[in-house]
Amino acid sequence: GVVELLDPRPGEQILDAGSGTGHLAARIAASGARVLGIDASPAMVSAARAEYPALRFEVADLRTWRTPETFDAVFSNATLHWILQPSAAIDTLARVLRPGGRLVVEFGGHGNVARLTDSLRTAVGEVTGRTPPPFWYFPALGAYCALLESHGLAVTEARLFERPTPLDGGEGGLAAWYDEFCGHVLEPVPVAARAGVLARAQELARDRWLDGRWVADYVRLRVRAVRRPPGGG
Repeated sequence: GVVELLDPRPGEQILDAGSGTGHLAARIAASGARVLGIDASPAMVSAARAEYPALRFEVADLRTWRTPETFDAVFSNATLHWILQPSAAIDTLARVLRPGGRLVVEFGGHGNVARLTDSLRTAVGEVTGRTPPPFWYFPALGAYCALLESHGLAVTEARLFERPTPLDGGEGGLAAWYDEFCGHVLEPVPVAARAGVLARAQELARDRWLDGRWVADYVRLRVRAVRRPPGGG
């Protein structure tokens, strides 16, 4: 539903911030909009260029990226929770939006995968003696809206909602999820101890094993905002 909330239109110039392998950028471009996708991962950008050679993709750090281009709309899905300096990212997004342009974002909100990550942090702490701090940015609805407003973006729609998500892979699905998304948290753990840490994390998160599968406790934050004109209220 987040692409539908963006409502891309023919001829619009749209930025996909955190475009990954380009699938959503391609959906947006199918509307007739001109799309630029940016992502911090060279591997992701390379894959997007290979899959969608007619579209533009660039490697860019959203915290520091600058461009003379401006956009009718900025879109971002499942990206902003990776950026632990949210004000820097929002500053970039606001800079490239034309007055009256719209911002549509969705990412992890307050409480997202809390059960899964708390279990892993506890398990890592039991082995290393040091519990890792929270490692993603999952803001509360009001706090994030206030941050957008402070950068000249008027929030027109905002929603925080639960989206329980089954994981593939049966009993091994949670360990695979940890490997894919939380590898940086496991780095301080000796290699020989990692299997035990994952087993302990699964034990602590056992209440997320529901009807024969792991179900991640996703909570999503979805916001639509409009760039105020200079000097506008």
